[in-house]
Amino acid sequence: MTEGIATREPGVIDGRFFLHLGDALQRTGQNEKALDVYKEGVKEGLFASVYQRSLYSVDGLKAQPWWDPNETPYASSLKELEKHWIDIKNEALSLMTDKGFKPEAENLRDSGDWKQFEIFARGKKIERNCRLAPKTCALIGRIEDAAGCKRGQAKFSVMHPGTHVWAHVGPTNCRLRSHLGLVVPPKVRIRVANETREWKEGKVLMFDDSFEHEVWHEGDSLRLVLIVDFWHPDLSASQKASLSPI
Repeated sequence: MTEGIATREPGVIDGRFFLHLGDALQRTGQNEKALDVYKEGVKEGLFASVYQRSLYSVDGLKAQPWWDPNETPYASSLKELEKHWIDIKNEALSLMTDKGFKPEAENLRDSGDWKQFEIFARGKKIERNCRLAPKTCALIGRIEDAAGCKRGQAKFSVMHPGTHVWAHVGPTNCRLRSHLGLVVPPKVRIRVANETREWKEGKVLMFDDSFEHEVWHEGDSLRLVLIVDFWHPDLSASQKASLSPI
């Protein structure tokens, strides 16, 4: 693939090629070479930056790895989720053996065990799973820019000790991703761009997952969070209506 890109043949200067080549290099420990590929992608106008490499992007949206909810219109909605975090946690724990929890399916795991239970996806409710998590579903359903986010999801995410999630980027810059900590042992952390943070139970972390991010679980018990995606606050109503689902 490196040789193919170097030819500059028609059709070769494509973000997908640069993204997958850089990803393969990172996964084999060739981080400097990966960085060179991403820098070239930025130079070619394929990526916004070496860290922000989404392929389905809208120009002009504010771009930063980490967000304070108070920078968004969603602060009160996130406070409401935090207020009910115990109910949300108990609902999630009651579902731990349910077949609705599916293994991560995007080949993002280097090691370990990581499963997810979708409640909303592509702006639509997952009816079966919502019946099993009615309180959580109702709370999210009241947040229009989360429940109706066609380029996002709402889901429980459970990760077991020994899990490492490869550095990766989300597909679009059209959403902001929130994580509500439900069960958070020590030694579990997430890096977004060049800053690493840890979850706290009952508290929200918010970030733009079009930036490179990576997760390590070096603790000794499960980590459980509620993930809720929101439309990027800079999108207009007409943009939200016209954007295709992802």
